[in-house]
Amino acid sequence: MRLRNIRGAQEIIEGCSWVIQDPQKQKGCWSQVFGSGNPIHIEVGMGKGRFLMDMAKAHPEIDYVGIEMYDSVLLRAVQKAESLEDAPENFRFIRMDARELPDVFERGEVEKIYLNFSDPWPKDRHAKRRLTSRQFLQRYKKILLPGQQVEFKTDNKVLFEFSLEEIKESGWVLDGCTFDLHHDEEMNKGNIMTEYEEKFSSMGNPIYKLVTHDTK
Repeated sequence: MRLRNIRGAQEIIEGCSWVIQDPQKQKGCWSQVFGSGNPIHIEVGMGKGRFLMDMAKAHPEIDYVGIEMYDSVLLRAVQKAESLEDAPENFRFIRMDARELPDVFERGEVEKIYLNFSDPWPKDRHAKRRLTSRQFLQRYKKILLPGQQVEFKTDNKVLFEFSLEEIKESGWVLDGCTFDLHHDEEMNKGNIMTEYEEKFSSMGNPIYKLVTHDTK
């Protein structure tokens, strides 16, 4: 998927204090980036960053890192962060390809991973690019603290069913699953919505969610 380039986006991103430049240099040292010693949660494919920033406000005891591949999208998150009057200090952004996660985070350095409305990559030949594919689950395993979770939300039923199968085939444990998040009282507790979630839900689309962890 290619997005429209925005002139000057790269320069703005490189000059923004919210964005970690050369994130590979922080591997194993993310607690020092925030200086808090708090757990690190990451969102892979954060889009415009609303979910990440809302989570940071709601949970000051956790530090959040948002991963986004595209300059044009990350620019929107940067603009949103800079427009906040009382922006929390417990979030940062990285512009990177998620396939490089093991090069940026040490084993066990991440306590939770969020995947929200990820690109479905509908063609079969692109299955390994899906963020819930067995290839990505293997990458998450390399950075997650043992026993900790990945949370995934989508409105795409085909992608959700694919994800359930990949979890099963990869030997991960399914901790929670719903095909209608907003009508599932237990799974919806504490739910913070993304822009896409609000949009799709307002159109009457059910939201699918799963929570999983690796046992090995």
